[in-house]
Amino acid sequence: MRKKTYPWLVLAALIVAGVVYGLWHTKPLQVDTTQIKRGTAVQAVYATGVVEPTINVPIAPRAAGKLIELLVDEGAQVRKGQLMARLEDANLQHGIEQLQAQEHFAKLALDRQEHIDKLGLGIKAERDKAYAEWKAAKAATDRAQEERSFMLLRAPSDGIVMRRDGEVGQYIAINQVLFYLAVAGDLRISADVDEEDIPLITKGQSVLIRADAYPTQVHEGQILEITPRGDSTTRSYRVRISLPKDTPLKVGMTTDSNIIIEKHENVWLLPASTVSNNKVWLIRNQQAQHVEVKTGISGEREVEIVDGLRPEDVVILTPPAELKTGQRVTPTTTVAASNSSAKS
Repeated sequence: MRKKTYPWLVLAALIVAGVVYGLWHTKPLQVDTTQIKRGTAVQAVYATGVVEPTINVPIAPRAAGKLIELLVDEGAQVRKGQLMARLEDANLQHGIEQLQAQEHFAKLALDRQEHIDKLGLGIKAERDKAYAEWKAAKAATDRAQEERSFMLLRAPSDGIVMRRDGEVGQYIAINQVLFYLAVAGDLRISADVDEEDIPLITKGQSVLIRADAYPTQVHEGQILEITPRGDSTTRSYRVRISLPKDTPLKVGMTTDSNIIIEKHENVWLLPASTVSNNKVWLIRNQQAQHVEVKTGISGEREVEIVDGLRPEDVVILTPPAELKTGQRVTPTTTVAASNSSAKS
């Protein structure tokens, strides 16, 4: 009996054979590769901030007037009670002199009445009246002198003048800040953290700090405080970061801070460009293979690899979009993964 043939099966087999032959004998795709390396993975929250004194005291007059004398300037160290500036007080001084004259006259009248009382010729009511008039005149003088003292701006404590906002001849309103005084103490950083990151922040966390003034240095600090109320406009919360006593950073410098949330030492790292949806492309037997991996801390530059790779695996650094499983590939250069931290 004649056997039945299936031409379509033969055709399909030829097509598959042709595809396999074509894939194998076409020119291999050249790709850059890398290998996993040991390093430190760090999950961190980024924040920008400004260096400031721990206690910053604004100094403003309690009375308005024209600024006629500046005795200290920015950067000056002052002692508690030291005179820093003086507002015009000529009119107040004239008023004080007038009140002092009235007080002196009232005191003379009281002294005469007391002398008469000692002679037994006085009247108690007259003596009481003289005493009351003298006390009123003295109280008026004391009040005028106190008002004049408002025109003298003195340091409330020891510190450094960080800022001066005023010039001689300028009219200074009541409670208009003329000086900002940094009270002697440690410096700190006041930084803003996005509201979606604030649940990760706790007191005592370590912070790595960089400043443009010292581009090659990394400074260390700790979270001191977290404001309980955020800013609805910027959608951020303010945090305070401590600085060591010997910090070279100065008040007013801007900083970039990385608040350390989690840190894994001596783990496997790969460049972030190699990992997509927890999968990486490898070269095995000169072919591209797409394998799944388990990742840990993921940063902008590097990703922690927990499981799924062997140390000898060759990983495609930047997989082309057209890459397919089984496609022939050949490495051009091998770029070593960094041993530096993988930061989020």
